[in-house]
Amino acid sequence: MLSLYGKQLASRLFLGTAQYPSPAILADAVRGSGASVATVSLRRETAGGGTGGGAFWSLIRSLDVAVLPNTAGCHSAKEAVTTAAMAREVFGTNWIKLEVIGNHDTLQPEVFELVEAARILCRDGFAVFPYTTDDLVVAERLLEAGCEVLMPWCAPIGSAKGPLNLDALRTLRGHFPDVPLIVDAGLGRPSHAAAVMELGFDAVLLNTAVAKAGDPAAMAVAFAKAVEAGRAAYLAGMLEPRDMAVPSTPVIGKAVFT
Repeated sequence: MLSLYGKQLASRLFLGTAQYPSPAILADAVRGSGASVATVSLRRETAGGGTGGGAFWSLIRSLDVAVLPNTAGCHSAKEAVTTAAMAREVFGTNWIKLEVIGNHDTLQPEVFELVEAARILCRDGFAVFPYTTDDLVVAERLLEAGCEVLMPWCAPIGSAKGPLNLDALRTLRGHFPDVPLIVDAGLGRPSHAAAVMELGFDAVLLNTAVAKAGDPAAMAVAFAKAVEAGRAAYLAGMLEPRDMAVPSTPVIGKAVFT
């Protein structure tokens, strides 16, 4: 079981809820994957009780998953803090995925504003899940701010490139052995999810790779299996790469023909 902010989660796969062809397909994907957490983006135009988001929120609640609202689209600490406060009121949870975007092309986090927002939200009682880069120093600052979980990217959001810097991810895992680390953004294939789980990461969060697949529900199941396989391989202890070939069949005691 994965424990985050005191909550036990059976699945190590988190799914986003945007861009699906229909609400029914979204529901099939979440249920088929067995995901324990679904992220949702709070839209200010529906937060005040408008009718546009009511059916969507009802659907999410029916899926029997932990809801992780996010501050998608925010570009400053002030904006993110305001959005988080609205999300807590709408969803009745102190969990928040903290996004503060600094670059429009890469959607890379604005790490200075991110740390400031994290400090304010942790002080105000939020359980903060910060979407961050794979930078070690930024990770340290977020933990100092009060975060108990880190969500480093492996590639730009929606790029489907998979892990671009395995060394950086490996360094994060090694430097913070007791901190829950969830790879967020950039995963495009189930093999990408398996690769980061094999490094010892605790979970993955993805959206586009499932929502934009030809069959989102089937892809969600494939990612779920990849996450499980990667985790099992990490726990089993994998053979490290070797420079030389090593025979798998013993040669001692073999008959010698001349």
